[in-house]
Amino acid sequence: MDGTEKAQREEASCVTRTDFIGDLTRAASFLTVGLFPAGGLPALHPNSRSLGAFVSNIFKRTPPGGETPAPPSAGASRRAVAATAAVASVVLLAAGCGGDDEGKRSPQGGAAAPAAPAATAKLPQATTYTDIKGIPQDPAPFADSDGTVVHPTAAVSVSASPGGPPVATLPVTQLGGPTWVPVVETKAGWLRVLLPSRPNRATGWIPSGGGLQTARSSHVVKVDLSARRLTLLDAGRTAGTWSVAVGAAKTPTPTGRTFMLASLAPAKKTPSPLILPVGAHSATLDTFGGGPGTVAFHGWPTSSVFGRAVTHGCVRVPPDALKRLSRVPLGTPVLITD
Repeated sequence: MDGTEKAQREEASCVTRTDFIGDLTRAASFLTVGLFPAGGLPALHPNSRSLGAFVSNIFKRTPPGGETPAPPSAGASRRAVAATAAVASVVLLAAGCGGDDEGKRSPQGGAAAPAAPAATAKLPQATTYTDIKGIPQDPAPFADSDGTVVHPTAAVSVSASPGGPPVATLPVTQLGGPTWVPVVETKAGWLRVLLPSRPNRATGWIPSGGGLQTARSSHVVKVDLSARRLTLLDAGRTAGTWSVAVGAAKTPTPTGRTFMLASLAPAKKTPSPLILPVGAHSATLDTFGGGPGTVAFHGWPTSSVFGRAVTHGCVRVPPDALKRLSRVPLGTPVLITD
């Protein structure tokens, strides 16, 4: 069997299992989440890559007076790294990894009081593994956003409408790293965010009060399926563009806006040293290789696939593109168009 065929068979199962306990250093280092300044919001240095550095440098929401509060203490950073180490393993399906055949106010106004823990405990978590019922779709799936992203410091309830009853919870972490989701709409006391769950383009409303950290990514990742091209923008300027492989006709890459969900370093580096899942899923495969059909950016050992529609939904990218994407903040918008 030649190298390409072997890589295709390895990728066809595409279940990436990362053992965080066995290698804490690696687990921290592959979380590339540096946030870049825009609109006065605080930011991480671009070269900061560890989860500890991320948490210790991220700032809480800027208060109405405009003052920037101090960052969390070093103790908070250490606790975040310890929490990462406590995650035994992550199993993620990257769906495109096949071979070439492939405070309390009224509902009308601001935020409602958080639901009681007993009530939210029975709700599904909004993760890549769940299918959230009764959740609204993105009203503008191809619109630009301002790059605002939020991180819940504790699990937050998700409602289908501002002030409505909770239908899910948004957890603090996703796939072993911190949860960061983009804000696509705001109303008094509420934020509409993109969710990583099925169905694709799922959104939910979360209270905008305490318990959220806010930052802004200056990046946007654009994938043009017809041109089979990926473009990385930074502050509106092109930072890189690459020919990529996209979903085949029977297993297309889903369109619309989504976001960078996580960064995973598989123990086996073939076919890709990094898997960068997004908050979208295959529209034709409910499961794949034992996982939930999550779409991801990842590398490929041969360049002959680039410029072709040959995957099960994922986007295969060249080594330089993968390296650049790994430095893009979590929660950064990803816009996929036909």
